[in-house]
Amino acid sequence: MNRFERQSKIRAALARKEFLSQQELTALLGSSKATIRRDLIEFENKGLLERVHGGARAITPIRDEALDFKHLSASCPDEKLRIGQLAASLVEDGQTVLLSGGSTVLEVARNLFDRHLQIVTNSIPVAQVFNDCKNAEVTLTGGYLYPRLGIQIGPICERMLHGISADVAIMGIRGISENGLSDSSTLIVESLRAMMKAAQKVIVVADRTKFGRNAMIWVANLAEVHQIVTDRDLDPQFRKMMDEQKVAYLLA
Repeated sequence: MNRFERQSKIRAALARKEFLSQQELTALLGSSKATIRRDLIEFENKGLLERVHGGARAITPIRDEALDFKHLSASCPDEKLRIGQLAASLVEDGQTVLLSGGSTVLEVARNLFDRHLQIVTNSIPVAQVFNDCKNAEVTLTGGYLYPRLGIQIGPICERMLHGISADVAIMGIRGISENGLSDSSTLIVESLRAMMKAAQKVIVVADRTKFGRNAMIWVANLAEVHQIVTDRDLDPQFRKMMDEQKVAYLLA
């Protein structure tokens, strides 16, 4: 088991329970105590867990609502419906479209159903939208299936994304501020960056609650985004921020 797989399993296990004993970690990972210790030290340095006598404890449970698809889907549902409709209208038939995971991108996908498109996604829920679609061609990236979010990540996913060229990438994000885009997990950001590099145009879809937030991991500068689609109740200060940084945006 490689480092990425080990650390993904640790995060998933700590999402289910806040404390893992050394015996549980050894049984889960099948790795040496020295290898597990190195992984735990790395997570501790990132502020994700605390090493305690006999095992490890999540500092703020990694069972974060920000990493739970069901919770995300229930947040701002009306705004996401409007954002999904507007963002989908920016896509032209015949294009190759990259779609990330996330509940807002899922609404975009629903509005792209039965369009003549080539869809590439790392999201199982997004791919399932097109299950009965006769016109769109859908390709999954492959990769490690991230718990609860239903997205594929890791080296296999990134390698696939680095090998393609797309007309547009439509992606969700956890935080948008003057510092740029940010997300909640080190395991997700590399796939987002790979999508941005693979696409000629990058569209970020995010409701107003994502603005003014700096999530744990920086993803990209606002200058790397071609357009942001958000909801019409966005605070004027963030409209001003995007105007000053010359980022095009649409309000749904």
